[in-house]
Amino acid sequence: MSLFDKFEKTASLYKELLGAGRDPFGVSMEEMKGPMRAIVKGKEIVLAGTNNYLGLTFEDDAINAAKRALEEQGTGTTGSRFANGTYAGHREIESALAEFLGFSNCVVFSTGYQANLGAIAALVQPPNDVILLDADSHACLYDGCQLSGAQTIRFHHNSPESLDKRLSRLDPSITGKLVCIEGMYSMFGDVAPVKEFVEVAHKHGAYLYLDEAHSFGVYGENGRGVAEAEGLMDQVDFYSGTFSKSLCSIGGFVASNHPELEYLRFSSRPYMFTASPSPANIAAATATLKHISADASLRERLWSNAKRIHSAFQQLGFDYCAPVGPVIAVRLPDKQTAFLAWNFLMDNGVYVNLAIPPGTPNAASILRLSVSAAHTTKDLDIIVQAYTALAENFQSALVTTPA
Repeated sequence: MSLFDKFEKTASLYKELLGAGRDPFGVSMEEMKGPMRAIVKGKEIVLAGTNNYLGLTFEDDAINAAKRALEEQGTGTTGSRFANGTYAGHREIESALAEFLGFSNCVVFSTGYQANLGAIAALVQPPNDVILLDADSHACLYDGCQLSGAQTIRFHHNSPESLDKRLSRLDPSITGKLVCIEGMYSMFGDVAPVKEFVEVAHKHGAYLYLDEAHSFGVYGENGRGVAEAEGLMDQVDFYSGTFSKSLCSIGGFVASNHPELEYLRFSSRPYMFTASPSPANIAAATATLKHISADASLRERLWSNAKRIHSAFQQLGFDYCAPVGPVIAVRLPDKQTAFLAWNFLMDNGVYVNLAIPPGTPNAASILRLSVSAAHTTKDLDIIVQAYTALAENFQSALVTTPA
């Protein structure tokens, strides 16, 4: 038996899809023309699947800060945070994030993925700890559970009642309990009932770990996420986020009011054994954080754009995965239709994310659009026109529901 035999099923599906059009999982942005435009195969495309929610990838202060960091500190740290890879900038952004979020402690990791991987694996260990995980959680949360080696119990997506039942059934010998959820789920764009989850978790003596990767900068009066929108910042035990969405860089963090969070610095393997974020990435994220803190108009523009697209799609009869929000996912009947629809949108000048089983909740096949504050009126017009043409050309195959 070959090491590669296990890939045959997925490879066959991949080849089948490629036979009907371009590769949706290997799109190359040949030239960037701004935060929401790129050249793909010689054609200018509107980008509507980038997670660049606030559109700050070309923000002048962030670019200039990154340039200065390159000139003054070099291209990389060549070491982990645990060794030689902690520069003044890493400490500065940890303090800035903690202050922005209202937490006393913050630890920065090399990516958002590693922040969740490293924090969960260090916080929860067998045999006396257990993790309770929302079934629709991101891969990094699942991988953090696996790396920890602790018992992991899934509960129904966005169901505090399901969590309550599972916590109630735990053996009394379990001493450490960590509940992991997300603020806004990246695939469908649905939002967690964080208040109810906090109440259930704390009732059973569990800690709540909230991943706000996609909701940071987007939800809440100050952009602190779903927890802020629900008035719960002081009740969240662990708050994780990433630099690669609204902060437009590379890196991740975990914040908390528990002073023991600092123990991650000598107990989290991804923190201890991965090279730290480059000075330029840290400088760009720090400058972007200042911009987000000072300019609420970005969120206002984002939500205005999201409402316009959502309203237009609603009139077209698309089947939504969630209410209006920065992620607008349209469900299609099967992966073949979704693939053809994705190609159709590319032909009409719009890039979105194609997501198909097995990488989606409930085996759904979707076109995932992420709205940005940087989308212009012309960009929105092109997006709506492309989806209007899609509805007309795929009318018999599209899944529709009442508005």
